[in-house]
Amino acid sequence: MVEHETALALIQLGAVFFGLGLLGRVAARIGMSPIPLYLIGGLVFGTGGLIELDHVDEFIHLASEIGVVLLLLLLGLEYTANELVTGMRKSWLAGVLDIVLNATPGVVVALLLKWGLTGAVAMAGVTYISSSGIVAKVLGDLGRLGNRETPTILSILVFEDLVMAGYLPVLTAVLAGVGFAAGVKTLGIALAAVTVVLVVALRYGKYVSMIVDSEDREIFLLKLLGSALLVAGVASALQVSAAVGAFLLGIAISDSTAHTATKILEPLRDLFAALFFVLFGLSTDPTSIPPVLGWAVVLAVATVATKVATGWWAAKRAGASTYGRARAGTALVARGEFSIVIAGLAVTTGAVPPEFAALATTYVLLMAVLGPIAARVVEPILVVVSRLRSSKRSGTRSTLETSGADGVTGQSQAVTES
Repeated sequence: MVEHETALALIQLGAVFFGLGLLGRVAARIGMSPIPLYLIGGLVFGTGGLIELDHVDEFIHLASEIGVVLLLLLLGLEYTANELVTGMRKSWLAGVLDIVLNATPGVVVALLLKWGLTGAVAMAGVTYISSSGIVAKVLGDLGRLGNRETPTILSILVFEDLVMAGYLPVLTAVLAGVGFAAGVKTLGIALAAVTVVLVVALRYGKYVSMIVDSEDREIFLLKLLGSALLVAGVASALQVSAAVGAFLLGIAISDSTAHTATKILEPLRDLFAALFFVLFGLSTDPTSIPPVLGWAVVLAVATVATKVATGWWAAKRAGASTYGRARAGTALVARGEFSIVIAGLAVTTGAVPPEFAALATTYVLLMAVLGPIAARVVEPILVVVSRLRSSKRSGTRSTLETSGADGVTGQSQAVTES
């Protein structure tokens, strides 16, 4: 019996991995992020889907937790402590505007749906944070990494990632139903941890790197992955959030060690993160999506506008042209992995209604598709609009010149007749 269940589990898991590979290839062919397709794959094989996976639930659940840890660890590895501090100084005003404009729609919709404070805090995070993975890929694909507005975009993303270090502990406390004092304590621990890590990374980053570094790739991988899981586990025990712990560890690792760690961990991150998105899809009943589809569209329209406004304003302050402002705004539109991380935390605790997962899934599906499309088409649209305006001005000028010429001719005729 045990052997039979093991065989079924291997078959189901193999089918999941192979199916994800096919979905990833389709996404690459059409030039979009694979996240929406992974979510759809989870919907197909989850509760209420076409086929339910009965024998791999526990493995996928644990693998998805590792996926979240690796997502945040590699995000931390992308930044040095100096970059984070500089980014905060440069972009704090745009960052505050970003929070106000993009968290508010999520709060409003959650309150209208009567999900209470817990649902409002969770949905605020879902609608607030852009997908740094999708944004980075779009900027690279479109050849915009050297553009004048790109540092502004990256500064806003850095600010958002640091906000997550404070937001996730607060969300964890709210979901756990702890009191106000306990929530403030959790936030205090998180902020203290961020401060300590930044100081350590600035002054003693090379020593942290030495602890995990090794010339042997196998030993390096074991030490790095072990450190990440240990730190994430301790952070989770302190109710600071495992994701934040992994992010802070990534910041503390610097220089060539961080670069090597990124190269080694990227395939593992992609594998486990894919399972995380599948798990979220598995936990969402497809039949619960139609009732919230209208709200998802409302949120999508509202937050496309608010993200474009955020990027436009920030790029304008940086001296970017009209085209640069538009590119900055549309580049920030996409939501993805971190919105699902936040929604996953909320759904796992059972502190939000089932409709929450459906709304978050539908919203992220829409935004992960709309974001890259908006970034690609905004410049051609502006070119067309600019040409139409130029032709209209030319037409108006020609009309005025013709009218003026007719007037002069008429006056000359009148003088001649007189």
